[in-house]
Amino acid sequence: MKITKSLALPFAAAALACALALPAHALDYPTRPVRLVVGFPPGGSADIVARIVGQALTERMGQSFVIDNKPGAGSNLGTDIVARAEPDGYTLMADSVSNAINPTLYKKLTYDQIKDFVPVASIDVVPNVMDINIDLPVKTVPEFVAYAKANPGNISMGSGGIGSSPHVAGELFKMMTGVEMQHIPYRGVAPATADLLGGRIQVLFDTLPAAIGNIRAGKIRALAVSSKKRSQSLPDVPAMNEFVPGYEADSFHGISAPKGTPREIVDKLNREINAALADPKVKARLAELGAEVFTGTPEDYGRYLAGEIARWAKVIEFSGAKAD
Repeated sequence: MKITKSLALPFAAAALACALALPAHALDYPTRPVRLVVGFPPGGSADIVARIVGQALTERMGQSFVIDNKPGAGSNLGTDIVARAEPDGYTLMADSVSNAINPTLYKKLTYDQIKDFVPVASIDVVPNVMDINIDLPVKTVPEFVAYAKANPGNISMGSGGIGSSPHVAGELFKMMTGVEMQHIPYRGVAPATADLLGGRIQVLFDTLPAAIGNIRAGKIRALAVSSKKRSQSLPDVPAMNEFVPGYEADSFHGISAPKGTPREIVDKLNREINAALADPKVKARLAELGAEVFTGTPEDYGRYLAGEIARWAKVIEFSGAKAD
């Protein structure tokens, strides 16, 4: 059929309108507050980092990024909420290493970490740290191992919950040193820290961002960080690898969205998050917490997350940790 000039103009206008309409929601996004779900209570590493990034995004994008703490089941409760949310960019998941641990730790999950989410952006990599109550009569990892072996059954190890990075870091320490410690899981790191300060537990494996304030204040004693080398934030604290060769149990943070979230929105969020993390003020705040900024494309984060799931699966199987 021959298209006349009079017909061509409406067709062209319609085509242009369709082309513009496709990414319009991304161009305008966000037009209302965005919910950023954290699977742990306030005060923990995931919460602290989410608030730093959320505030930066609020300033950059002109809408509030509201932190919504949904603790429970090692972050599974919050993750399930996001998996079931409308994939419109207005409900996002503040990922932590639990999102890489839980697929192996839990035999029955209501979501699939790979199939039910799209990766948006990585944020940082952070070490865990082994903290002890200051009244415990040890100052080094070798002294702690000797003390624990001389006092079997008398050491309680807290964590922010079953399946959290600190929990598995502690289990790996137990397996690699032969130390016996009773694991006491809490609903987040804040109540666990309170019990460590009060002497109700003796040891707490925690992420460095959540612990560094109490460490610097001298309220708890840090024996070692979980990374292969020392943290620039705490250069006087040894790396666990110095005493337990081959030990490494770092954590990470990132952002994911429900499967089906428009690619234009994912890409816009990725650009804005990367730009926020390039801000010297944001980088400085994360560095103060011991976090190392780690950015890339959504695909980069997806590959990293898949690799972490595989890596932690080996650690969990090695430790024998299980959760219902």
